[in-house]
Amino acid sequence: MKIATWNVNSIRAREERLLKWLATQQPDVVCLQELKVVEEAFPFEALRKAGYHAAVYGQKTYNGVAILARTEPTDVERGFGNGVDDPQARLIAATVNGVRIVSAYVPNGAEVGSDKYAYKLEWLQRLKTHLKDRDRLSVPLALCGDFNIAPEPRDVADPELWEGTVLFNPEMREQFRGLLELGLVDTFRRHHAEGGFYSWWDYRQLGFQRNDGLRIDHILAARSLADRCTEALIDREERKGAKPSDHAPVVAVFNWQGDT
Repeated sequence: MKIATWNVNSIRAREERLLKWLATQQPDVVCLQELKVVEEAFPFEALRKAGYHAAVYGQKTYNGVAILARTEPTDVERGFGNGVDDPQARLIAATVNGVRIVSAYVPNGAEVGSDKYAYKLEWLQRLKTHLKDRDRLSVPLALCGDFNIAPEPRDVADPELWEGTVLFNPEMREQFRGLLELGLVDTFRRHHAEGGFYSWWDYRQLGFQRNDGLRIDHILAARSLADRCTEALIDREERKGAKPSDHAPVVAVFNWQGDT
């Protein structure tokens, strides 16, 4: 089972690239973030022709998450489902071939100490509470998305430069460790201990060309699923060419045939 996550930074701008990537890479499941469209504007038909069903939680102009799958996703859940009103579309979950798939777009946080940073901290706490609720981690689960957190110095090209920012600071590193302590496994790190791998590069100042990036997109898996992870990679090639997203797809492959 091949699972991918990709912050496309506008499905409208990246639709053609996405369709070409799906045809080439043939993933079973893709979690998308930052759609920037309402559901009515999502390209359901084009994706259906490409062989993918879509579960979507959209929002005009900002945010938006989706799960694409070759088999139709079931038990779709949008948001945290805890009765708290939140206008930001950042979380969607569904079951595909016996795996609970979660596509998450964690808030960026703007600046440390700002209201948006406080919202990021609150949102991460809600995510942890959501995962612990109803024994969600007792089943095969993959939490995929743009976490807007670089977990360690080896995940940052220039740690000294980025230290203290909303993407890389002690508090955010602790938040990421908190997710792992719930019983989740960083599938990429399971296969790559070395640094120098990044999933996001700033459009400005030739960030990609200089490989001045951060690894902030992740596929975390419950241990029952992580133990079956045979491969993990970042598709750096998809960051090249005309009008790319500033994020590259992250992919994990599991020896999973839908059994439990």
